[in-house]
Amino acid sequence: MPSLSAAQARRIAVAAQGFGTPKPRSAVTRAHLKRLLSRIQVLQLDSVSVAVRAHYAPVFSRLGPYDRAVLDAAAWSHSARSPRLLVEYWAHEAALMAVDDWPLMRWRMRQWPHGRWGSHIVRANPRLVDDVTAAVAELGPATAGQIEAHLAAASGRAGKGPWWNRSDTKWVAEALFASGVLTTATRVGFARHYDLVENVLPARVLATDIDDDEAIRELLRRAATALGVGTEADLRDYFRLSPAQTKPAIAHLVASGELEKVTVAGWDADAYLLAGQAIPRMDRGTALLCPFDPLIFFRPRVQRLFDFHYRIEIYTPAPKRQYGYYVWPFLLDGELVARVDLKADRPHDALHVVGAFIEPGRSPDRVAPALAAELTAMASWLQLSRVTVGERGDLAGRLRAACRDQPIR
Repeated sequence: MPSLSAAQARRIAVAAQGFGTPKPRSAVTRAHLKRLLSRIQVLQLDSVSVAVRAHYAPVFSRLGPYDRAVLDAAAWSHSARSPRLLVEYWAHEAALMAVDDWPLMRWRMRQWPHGRWGSHIVRANPRLVDDVTAAVAELGPATAGQIEAHLAAASGRAGKGPWWNRSDTKWVAEALFASGVLTTATRVGFARHYDLVENVLPARVLATDIDDDEAIRELLRRAATALGVGTEADLRDYFRLSPAQTKPAIAHLVASGELEKVTVAGWDADAYLLAGQAIPRMDRGTALLCPFDPLIFFRPRVQRLFDFHYRIEIYTPAPKRQYGYYVWPFLLDGELVARVDLKADRPHDALHVVGAFIEPGRSPDRVAPALAAELTAMASWLQLSRVTVGERGDLAGRLRAACRDQPIR
């Protein structure tokens, strides 16, 4: 069985995610976005906006400063000249994925006829399911609140309806989203506006039927492309599959020669990579990574690849946080060397570094200037005029000095 060193596995993984490739010299376009999504497959959605919403960040990390309106248009608008490129679904967690990949998730939609959560509410309210669907058909794109108001008006009562309340309406709308009846037509202020799938996606996509087993195999091909090299658990996590799905599918892909089984030094499980996968000779890739970046989705993999212990601390009480509320790892020449707790401080027109921490054994003299350059680029992208650095962390002082030397363009 072929073997890889830990450094080779890390280089493969970083390159697979689009790092190390030169960033566009011209404005980022839909074509750039489409090529990037063909590599990383998904952009995870999250409501936290302390710095910038999660789905925008991976594009910046790989392509540099870009107009977020390009991504908004690709995800939440449609015209004959510029058809919708992305659609929301539970691909990993809530995420944007290519419109053409919708049929690959139909098996999951069938598994969740009553939603991912709150199935007892949906089962207990079959009439509400029909009414929500009918309301959306009548209203067109609508939020859960607008659907609830429409149903309340139709029932002749304000507030709570005779067999439902607003919370139930939201549960039902989400269940219909999970089962593929509704999807997101657009977002306004990040609020999801539901619409019938047939009003949002092309008929050719809705008419495409893929066998469940082949869909799982294709998702694993996509995961292997995005990861470069990964264990069964790594491949499984990318689209949140189950062992019962992944193990026979991986065996099939190995037998067909599409995946190659390898060992990686220091890993306690066999790994897999696409047949013919090139091994980069150098460590490349410098970027700030948001907590939901695909390179660092799966925390056990982050530990194995980078010897970097990473946990998101949003839900940890402030006094118990080790690093901060919304911490971004810093990738420098293909290695994770530091982390920063970031906040877009709009009232003070600054990208504020609440805390900055260097990894053991790394050189602050090397890390601080490179990190300062990335932070100033990010500040400019977010239309903030400066970078400020707080007192927390063993890299804060050196970073503060480095940021003074970085102009904001």
